[in-house]
Amino acid sequence: MAKQQSKIYTSEELGELLEWFNGRYIPESIQLDKATYIPNLKDTLSRLIVQAEINRENPKMQGAIFLLERLKAKLEETEK
Repeated sequence: MAKQQSKIYTSEELGELLEWFNGRYIPESIQLDKATYIPNLKDTLSRLIVQAEINRENPKMQGAIFLLERLKAKLEETEK
C-alpha cells in the first residue's frame, strides 16, 4: 500500500466526508481488506468521527480520516 500524503483537512472537507455516512445503511461488520476486519462498524465509525474531529488540523494524526475515506470507498463499492 502506498504511503498517504499528509494533508490538512478543512472543516468543510471533513464535514462532507462525515455527512456521507449519515442516512446510509451501515452493516454490522465489514472486511475492509485482506487484513482488516471491523466487527462492530457503527461503534468504530462513531469513534473514528470523534478522533477525526479532534485531530483534523494535525497532519501526523490523520489515520482516522484516512480510515473513514477507506470505509466510504468500500461501502460505495458494495452499494453497486
